[in-house]
Formats: sequence, structure tokens, C-alpha cells
Amino acid sequence: MTATPIDGKAFAADLRARIAREVVALAARGITPGLAVVLVGEDPASQVYVRSKGKQTREVGMNSYEHRLPAETGEAELLDLIARLNADPAVNGILVQLPLPAHMDEAAVIGAIDPDKDVDGFHVLNVGRLATGQKAMVPCTPLGCLMLLRDRLGDLSGRRAVVIGRSNIVGKPMAQLLLRDSATVTIAHSRTRDLPQLCREAEILIAAVGRAHFVKADWIRPGATVIDVGINRTEAGLVGDVDHAAAREVAGAITPVPGGVGPMTIACLLANTLTATARANGLPDPEGLTP
Repeated sequence: MTATPIDGKAFAADLRARIAREVVALAARGITPGLAVVLVGEDPASQVYVRSKGKQTREVGMNSYEHRLPAETGEAELLDLIARLNADPAVNGILVQLPLPAHMDEAAVIGAIDPDKDVDGFHVLNVGRLATGQKAMVPCTPLGCLMLLRDRLGDLSGRRAVVIGRSNIVGKPMAQLLLRDSATVTIAHSRTRDLPQLCREAEILIAAVGRAHFVKADWIRPGATVIDVGINRTEAGLVGDVDHAAAREVAGAITPVPGGVGPMTIACLLANTLTATARANGLPDPEGLTP
């Protein structure tokens, strides 16, 4: 048996096309979603990511506002910019690209963003809303993973899921989203005892630990659906948290790296911006783009 590849690149392209149609429908009402991205400093990976976000934002018909600040910018100046974006009705989504320079308090900066414009889903109010089953802005990568799982498996109710990783960006919100869909969820991490045996019990295995080839093929239950969130730079190129070549001989379906979860992240950022725009204008959430 060879696992079916889960093509995140194709799914993300379809998702962006759907978002573009929704943007056209909003334009007929005189509404154009706007996404503001703030980049502080010259981090090369962040610069590439911000350029890609701007390009895809414009391609679906949204307004893209990019704010690039030098690395030595003071925190007060950044907070002042965020306050202006919060007050700007043309801006529906605000994203501050992480990591920030060492002299800035990341939590304070994220906390300054209007929770309803927090399209990264990192604000503590959105974290709490997600955990308590309320309407929230949901972190983009876990939302993308959930979409891929629903597309592959349909109803997730009752399925046993193991999430390896406990970060605020992926692991914890991923577990909350799976719980919302009535899966039975275990959060594990690198210090979990008997981790391989725990993983073998999972129908859904999500690897988000940030270690190249951490998950071995013999950890995977035959036929399981494996979502590999990891992007690790090695001498051999980009690899995931799962030993993909061996795992695909055991799993039922698996996301490749690259081309699996990665493309979903920006597509879900656009989906969140669309959702924020709809809510700001008293319209229903766009179908299929929220948990």
C-alpha cells in the first residue's frame, strides 16, 4: 500500500478561487476586503513570506497594505501604527509578521491588535473564544489542516487523533479545532512517554514538533491520515517532521513537504480576512471557511 498524497497546493488554489468569487460578490455591495501586513526588520524568510502574502491578496481582489519598518523601530511606534490600522475601516485584517526584533514584546504587540481584525488568530481573546466554542479568528495553519482533513475524511466525529506539538500557533489550536469536530484528541510532544505507541493508536496523526523526520514509519497506524506541518531546512532541502518516504508505505494518506500544509496557510489567511470583512459588515460567515 502506498499512501494517497494530500495535495495542499491544489486545495489552496481552489480555496483562493472560491475566495475570489466571494470578493466579487462583496464588491457588488461596495465592500472590498483589506489586509494590512506589518514587517519589522530585514529577516529574509519573512520578506519572502510578506511578498507572497501581498501578491496572493491582490490576486483574489482584496486590497493589500504593506508596512515595512526598520529593525530599530521602537515598540511604541509599532503600537501606534497598529492603533491606526485598528481604527481604519478600509483594513479588515491585520497581521504583524513574526518573529519581531528582540527589543519588542511579542505578546504586547499581538495584544494591541483588534481581536476582530486579528487574522492570525493569536490574540488571547481569540484563543479563549476558540477554546470555549465561540466565534473566533482561528490560526491559519491549523484551519488549513482541518480543511484538508474534512476533505479527506468527511465527518471527524469519534475519530482518534494525536497532535504532536503543543505550540500556541499550531498544536494547541489544532487540538481545539479537532475537539470542535468531536474527534477524540490527545496532545503529545517530544517528552511524552511511549510516544511511538501512542501514535500507533491514531487514525489522524498531526506532526507539528519542528524536528526533521522525527516521526518514524513504525509509529504510524496502517491506513492512518498523516498531516505533516513541519518545514525543516536540511542539506537535502526542505523536509517535514515525518519520515515521508517510509511513512507513505504505511499511511492511508499523507501531506507532502513541500506542497502539503504550507500552501494552505496563506490561503487561510485570505479566508480569515474574508470572514473578518463579513463580520464587520454584519453579513453571515462565508460558507466552509470557518470551523
